Amino acid sequence: MFLRYSSNATKRDKRLPKVAKVYSKHDVKIDCSSIDSDAITIITRLKQRGFEAFLVGGAVRDLLLNITPKDFDIATDATPSQIRRIFHNSRIIGRRFKIAHVFFGDKIFEITTFRALGTNSLGNEFGTIEQDVVRRDFTINALYFDPIRNHLIDFVGGIQDIQKQLIRPIIPLKNIFVDDPVRMIRAVKYKATTNFKFTMFLPSKIKRSAHLLNDVSPSRITEEVFKIIRSEHPDIIAKEMLDFGIYPYLQKQASDLCLQSKEFREKYFSSLVELGKINSTTENLSLAKGLYYFIRDFTKKTVEELRNEEENIGMIVQKVKVLIRAYVKPINPPNIQLRSAIFLALEDCGIKRNSKKKKKGKPAEKRGSK
Repeated sequence: MFLRYSSNATKRDKRLPKVAKVYSKHDVKIDCSSIDSDAITIITRLKQRGFEAFLVGGAVRDLLLNITPKDFDIATDATPSQIRRIFHNSRIIGRRFKIAHVFFGDKIFEITTFRALGTNSLGNEFGTIEQDVVRRDFTINALYFDPIRNHLIDFVGGIQDIQKQLIRPIIPLKNIFVDDPVRMIRAVKYKATTNFKFTMFLPSKIKRSAHLLNDVSPSRITEEVFKIIRSEHPDIIAKEMLDFGIYPYLQKQASDLCLQSKEFREKYFSSLVELGKINSTTENLSLAKGLYYFIRDFTKKTVEELRNEEENIGMIVQKVKVLIRAYVKPINPPNIQLRSAIFLALEDCGIKRNSKKKKKGKPAEKRGSK
């Protein structure tokens, strides 16, 4: 291990780290064969053009925990427009803070430019790696790994916190969730998937701040729920979020039913356990199939209730569609995916999709036939 010192300009800001620990392959063991080759290609090309580039976030954390990452995010000092010129298979997204997506077939790699310190943690200015690190949420996600040199840079003690199995915020508690309430979702998800512990005061801060999720856009909530759907531990994540009082902001009706009915809760989490097992053995489970496990038990409950008052199957199907669209709010999944999930759930209730209508009348007889 050796030390990396910040520039003199950076040292003038007391908020920024002055020294980082740099770990070599002899200090920390990371299996580079678990890193997507296209991610390494992106980092290599950026470095060849004279830029800094690192794997960051959950991918580095997972590699240190001997877990094969599903997503590989990259941080660099190249601006989005510079990234766009290097990678023609890319596009720039975002209005609040522009980032680049690079496409390799069906894979998308998110590349973010180092962020500067602004008036809050969601500013738009680009900056240095020292500025970028203190704008990340938790120390275990603030590690920078260079797979070419096999060096890991740690400004905030993230390696020690992983060894201690501790989730520690970088941003002060008074600001962390006000700046971005979605960090509460991520924090509980990290706890559920790593079995790490929170630092003192973090659990109570999450419970007191849960109402801030009311102001988060449905699109961001949808994105976070989709990540749970793709997780190998959706049941554990949902249970933790329910205990911390934030799951109602992701799945309001499901949360209410889980709290009202022990029977529904058991069935609901049994479905999520089943989903997790499938995710652990299936690389690309369709969104429709994932949504199916989230709506399956509500669909069964709803169909049973409707059958007591409605005999027409067509009417039952139409009512179920309306009720499920309300049930999954505030998330807004693509119509075709939700529709497919609904019909998968309806098939469990003995209701199949309408087959193609056959032409009326008998087929014409061939000439000359008897």
